[in-house]
Amino acid sequence: MGHRHFNGVKTAALFGVLWAVLLGLGAVIADGTGSPGFIWVFAVLGLVSTFYSYWNSDKLAIRAMGARPVSEAEAPVMYRIVRELSTAARQPMPRLYISPTAQPNAFATGRNPANAAVCCTAGILSILDERELRGVLGHELMHVYNRDILTSSVAAAFAGIITSIAQFLLFFGGGRDRGGNPLAMLAMALLAPLAATLIQLSISRTREFDADEDGAQLTGDPMALASALAKLDRGTAARPLQPSPRLESVSHMMIANPFRGAGVAKMFATHPPMGERIARLEAMAGYR
Repeated sequence: MGHRHFNGVKTAALFGVLWAVLLGLGAVIADGTGSPGFIWVFAVLGLVSTFYSYWNSDKLAIRAMGARPVSEAEAPVMYRIVRELSTAARQPMPRLYISPTAQPNAFATGRNPANAAVCCTAGILSILDERELRGVLGHELMHVYNRDILTSSVAAAFAGIITSIAQFLLFFGGGRDRGGNPLAMLAMALLAPLAATLIQLSISRTREFDADEDGAQLTGDPMALASALAKLDRGTAARPLQPSPRLESVSHMMIANPFRGAGVAKMFATHPPMGERIARLEAMAGYR
């Protein structure tokens, strides 16, 4: 599809900017300390964190949500839908999990289709009918097939490192006593985390729109996902999760923003507005 090619180029460019910000922080600290080694230190940190996120994304997300693996006897409908959709896509069957969380939500994770997992919360299984659940699972499977879990995990890792380094700059004041430029230090410390967050959000929101579209094409039923998203919008608002470092690290993987969002918080949400997602699906179905 055309949008996949375009977004692949866009994502690569955004990651290039993240690398530039990371190395820029290293350069500023190197200027303040007189040691160019900081540039390489932060480059290595970026590579290590990227590999760790890539290899352990499934374990980290499953653990954060307290999910457990389920058998086909326990979740026959979920198994049947995922088996049918993965067969239609000619992809391997992912592992299936259920989280005891009462909030209705779902996510997919894993470094590739052969090592993927799909998780539904108890809350989502209680409010969606089979057709709507099929729409949600189609969305999640397309995250796996489009390698979005890898992309979003790497973006989150980069953003986290950049923020940590910026906090280091603010706390220690870098180069004031070593001839460095304190204004440059301060500017990087304040602007770098903002830039990293905005880039991460751009990647995450683009991937959500694509998973909606591709998932609706996989199921052949855009309105099923639109109906599910409307229910999830109400359900997550009624039962928002409390932000924590563990949950915040996986929230971008979920089909709906799990936290309460209002005012400025909405601007910095990892998900695009639910109304816009529903409108796009309605347009696919010929309702707009």
